[in-house]
Parts: sequence; structure tokens; C-alpha cells
Amino acid sequence: MKTSCGALLLLVLAGGAARGQSALDLYGVLDAGVVRHGGCANCATGALSAGIASPSLLGIRGREALGERVAAVFTLEAGLLNDTGEPDQNGRLFGRLAYIGLDGRLGALTLGRQDNPQYLSLTDVADPFKGGMAGNAGNLMGYTVKRYDNTIKYATPPLRGIHASAIYSFGESPYSSAANRAWGAMLGYAKGPLNVSVAHQRKDNIIAGNGGAATLDTSARNTLVAANVNLGHATVFAAYGVNKGQGSSPWDPANPYGALALALGSGDSRDVLLGVALPFGRATYLASYIRKDDREAANRDARQIAVGLTYTLSRRTDFYAAYAKIRNSNGAGYTVGNASDAGRGSAAFNIGLRHSF
Repeated sequence: MKTSCGALLLLVLAGGAARGQSALDLYGVLDAGVVRHGGCANCATGALSAGIASPSLLGIRGREALGERVAAVFTLEAGLLNDTGEPDQNGRLFGRLAYIGLDGRLGALTLGRQDNPQYLSLTDVADPFKGGMAGNAGNLMGYTVKRYDNTIKYATPPLRGIHASAIYSFGESPYSSAANRAWGAMLGYAKGPLNVSVAHQRKDNIIAGNGGAATLDTSARNTLVAANVNLGHATVFAAYGVNKGQGSSPWDPANPYGALALALGSGDSRDVLLGVALPFGRATYLASYIRKDDREAANRDARQIAVGLTYTLSRRTDFYAAYAKIRNSNGAGYTVGNASDAGRGSAAFNIGLRHSF
């Protein structure tokens, strides 16, 4: 921990010293607030938390022109829990992003730890809460792994509003290169008031049995169609997802509801999202409805209703508040989380402050 914090401090100092250079950019987000959980047994109901509306982070990115309209690029991005000062992403120093690559007229090719395009489509296009606060669409929808290790990613340059990307993540298991490999692709269109994205991802995640334990296959296949339309007085959001595999839906095997409940996920489900963002002066009012339709025999359906608001205090600082409630059916165990926490029950209220730099 001391080594990680020391290295992060050196990153801050180096980035600050080089900020005047056009090739380097130091940036970050600090977000903290109060979360009150509901609908759970034997769990703390209130807490001061970090990264509620947006994950708290510190990053540095660089770009160097190499000639012929080609540039070398890199990004190092560290998640942090500013309520305690500890690193996020299970203590990784650069647990959010860590990649290097080339960017040119034909697109960008990057290598390292990078975002899953299906997650980006859900967060950036489909979700009025942008993957944060209690209304986070990731509470119910799709595959919740946000980024992959050992990844090659190619992204096209935008052409008349059309853009696309594809990734391949090497499994690099000591026993099988296929055990943890993943791949995904996204095709989008963003021009004028319309933003549409179609994304697919597949993650192989087979946990081999040992002794008397059976082999567990938690692989996932997720397809998402996401869209939003800016009507001026409001932005309307919609999405439809198809999920296959035991790891294809968010669920917590640690059983967040207490000893008498059984938290189980779905291996075959369909997701529907409808949402809206209504700007009014400095405030933006948010609402969404999500339905998860479990197609398995157990029929573990779930529904989430969420409302919230953000209030702009300045160009870099805003206040936010949100409430969401999930109705689980037939033993489903989905929880109301936020941008950095999976949650502890079927309802949550949060209020906080966010600053970017």
C-alpha cells in the first residue's frame, strides 16, 4: 500500500510539473456523499462513500506527434476512494486504465487495460444516470465488468457520425489461454440530436473443478442496443439487451440480503430501459425504469425505478441526489449500487458533491 501511494504521489507531482506541455494532461474527479441503504437485513444502513455519481480518479494522458499524422498516445488512470484515501479496484495502482498505442488517420490501436465497449454503450448512451448514483443502469442490466486486462483495442475515426471499435482480451491463464479471454465490438452513430450504439461482448470464464468441486462456468454473452435523442427541452433514453450465460447479469453471490435470502443471477435474460433527462436552469432532473425479464424456469425477474437530479454549481462542480428501488421476484438478489459500489439492498438514497479538474 505504501509503495502504491508513493508511486501515485510521484504521478501527481510529475503530471503537475508537465501540465504546461501540450503533450501531457493531468485530470481527475473527486466525488463523495452519503448513501443510505434499504431493503436489506443485517447490514449498515448509512455510510459516507466515495465515487457515487462518478468514480473518483486521478489520471494522466499524453500524446506525441510522430509525423505523417500519426501520434503515440498513452493513458494511466488510477481509481481512488477519497473517503478513506485508499486505492480503488482492489488496490491496483492504475486499476481503471493503463494503455499505450498509436492514433492516426485510420484510427487508434491501443494495448493494455481498457474499457469494455458494451459497458461504455450502456453508460454513455443508454443510461440517463451515466452509470452513477442509485439509478445506475448497471444494477440490473448486462455484464458489469467495466474493463479488461491484456487487451488490444481498435477504434475507427468518426466518419459522418459513424464510429466503431473492437477489442480482444488475452486470457493469459497459466492453464489455458481460453479460460479468461474476452472479445467485443461496438458500432455507433452520433450526429445532431441522435446517438445510437449497438454493442456485443463475450467473456469466457470457466472455473475448473478441484477435488470434489464441480466445474463452474460463469461465461457471459451480452448484446445491447442503446439510444438517446436530444429534443432540446428533454433527452429521451432507451435500450434493449439480450444476455446469455451464468455470468451475463449482475448479481452478488456473497448474498447481500442476509442469511434468510438467496441471491441468484440469471443465465438467460432480456433487459429493457426507458429514461429521461429534463434540464431546467442549473438543475437536470433524471428518471429511469428498467425491467429484467429472466427467461429461465426460476423466473427471477426484477424491476428498478429511479429518480434523481444534478445541480450545477460551476463549470467543474455539481451537487446530486438520487433514489432507486428494485423489486426482486422469485429469489432474485439484485442490489441498488452506484458508480463505485454494488450496493447492499433493494433500495438506496444518496446525496453528494462532485468536482472535476
